[in-house]
Amino acid sequence: MKITGIKIYQVDLPLHEGNYSWSEGKSVDVFDSTVVEVQTDSGISGFGEVCPLGPVYLPAYAAGARTGIQELAPHLIGDDPTELMALNLKMDRLMKGHPYVKSAIDMACWDILGKAAEMPVSTLLGGRYGDDVVLYRAISQRPAAEMAENVASYRAEGYRRFQLKVGGRADDDIERIRATRAVLQPGDKLIADANTGWLMHEAMRVVNAVKDVDVYIEQPCATYQQCLSIRQNTTLPFVLDEVIDSVDAILKGVADRAMDVVNIKISKFGGLTKARQARDLCVSLGIAMTLEDSWGGDIITAAISHLAHSTPTEYLFTSTDFNSYVTQSIADGAPQRVNGRMAASTEPGLGISPRFDVLGDPVWKYQTTCNKSYSLTT
Repeated sequence: MKITGIKIYQVDLPLHEGNYSWSEGKSVDVFDSTVVEVQTDSGISGFGEVCPLGPVYLPAYAAGARTGIQELAPHLIGDDPTELMALNLKMDRLMKGHPYVKSAIDMACWDILGKAAEMPVSTLLGGRYGDDVVLYRAISQRPAAEMAENVASYRAEGYRRFQLKVGGRADDDIERIRATRAVLQPGDKLIADANTGWLMHEAMRVVNAVKDVDVYIEQPCATYQQCLSIRQNTTLPFVLDEVIDSVDAILKGVADRAMDVVNIKISKFGGLTKARQARDLCVSLGIAMTLEDSWGGDIITAAISHLAHSTPTEYLFTSTDFNSYVTQSIADGAPQRVNGRMAASTEPGLGISPRFDVLGDPVWKYQTTCNKSYSLTT
């Protein structure tokens, strides 16, 4: 099988809540998502998606994803999309860094492999554990009382795990943590995610002030060393996210006893191939994981579900259903939340069918026709 063409689509994903806010006053109203279609000479096409959380979260931005894919695409024509390690090594040779650029291409090739093998991606990633996977709900940063109301509302919908967006003023965040924990029940999990927003002295104030609260602390500060200094001074369970972007980062964190849970985002690692490698390493090391991505719609949610559903249940801390946050559906067949949980499709590949009436025409494509190659930008 050979790649014969790559198309790029752009789609806006508005939010049900109108706005998503996190640390340091950062917010997004509409997410700019990129969908990639990889075509083959067998007639099978695969689809992937990448959707950065704006340009101020990780070193990634939406227009950069599309520009980077345009750079890579011509060099991948003629390659076998089912040889995923070879494909990833080639993309890494062609483009240093920029893992998010490669993520949607890799995801689309997993979709192709599953369709060619007539197996769901979850089976190819290691097998299916349980009937479904547990989800968390991200609670956008608001005043404490409003965040507590949101937690109570989503708990009524079936969620039992909540990622509280903190990383603001220490006094406000202490109030947010206490107010939201008060509306939860034993067994519910609360994660206070600062998204790198605290300085060390602020983080120390918060963890000391809530040391009697059943709460996880996630990525309090910007750097690994800053987070490690907080970890060494609290007994609260600790999650690392933004600084966990490679196998080397996981190994260093384990050696330093820097965390109890890691957050593996598909695009942060460069696609499902490398996210699976990181996932399998964590299972071997006994590290629990949140498995997700930066953001996205139906296609990314499908990919997340396959990665999460193929993870041993005891190692899956939680996962995400991003398609329930946005008002626009871009594909049929994506998993839908039921009582705070979701299940990966059992159909071949990712199990999704893009809605081209929503995606519209590709904004760029590169294809081979009669042994000639051409690109088109619209």
